Amino acid sequence: MSRYRRYWIAYATITRREILRFARIWVQTIVPPVITVALYFLIFGNLIGGRIGRMDGLPYVDFIMPGLIMMAIITNSYANVVSSFYGAKFAHHIEEMLVSPIPNLVILLGYMSGGIARGMAVGLAVTLTSMLFTEVRAEHALLVLLVALLTSTLFALAGLINGIFAKSFDDVSIIPTFVLTPLIYLGGIFYSIDLLPDFWQTLSLANPILYMINSFRYGFLGVSDIDIGPALAVIVGFILLLFAIAMTLLNRGTGIRT
Repeated sequence: MSRYRRYWIAYATITRREILRFARIWVQTIVPPVITVALYFLIFGNLIGGRIGRMDGLPYVDFIMPGLIMMAIITNSYANVVSSFYGAKFAHHIEEMLVSPIPNLVILLGYMSGGIARGMAVGLAVTLTSMLFTEVRAEHALLVLLVALLTSTLFALAGLINGIFAKSFDDVSIIPTFVLTPLIYLGGIFYSIDLLPDFWQTLSLANPILYMINSFRYGFLGVSDIDIGPALAVIVGFILLLFAIAMTLLNRGTGIRT
């Protein structure tokens, strides 16, 4: 058997395990985001949205739809990898991969692919749910798919880095609670940054999630607070940065080898 075939089998095995991991407990991994987004649509879209009126020339429920889908993709891509990788450390079966002739790149790609799979699966489920509350249309369907894939890739990598550094289950929840959630809510899901004073508009540009949500919104609705070209460049830039960091940490054995 050739070396590259062994690598492919290892990658496919890790990816399959990661997908089966969240698919077996779909009631815990797929259903809760769907219910959460449905409640957002009911409260913010239907009840409060009628009082708010239009945002960027769109009905409020239409305006928040892409952001709610993106929120589900971000949180689930991240959660899948951080919980799985830390679980492998906690159960000490990560050592089995480390002593096997599998390059760290294959391990990284396997976990990353699992995170992408869950993010995209939840994103699709939430999109279908959105159809119950508003007309879902895609002005630029390929851009929608591209941004969803790039975003889930980025946060799968971020989850892996969190899992590498985590020393307890509390460490797994700190970043999502105190960093990720505020950035998501301040990323323009519920409002256009044009409503903010100049200082806060400028400060908002430092939030990378703003670029993802606006690119996603442009793909669906054709409106965005920022230019799409620079937004995609920011997303790709963060992916390359986090990929390099994750590979460096794995090669050094940070948080893994004692």
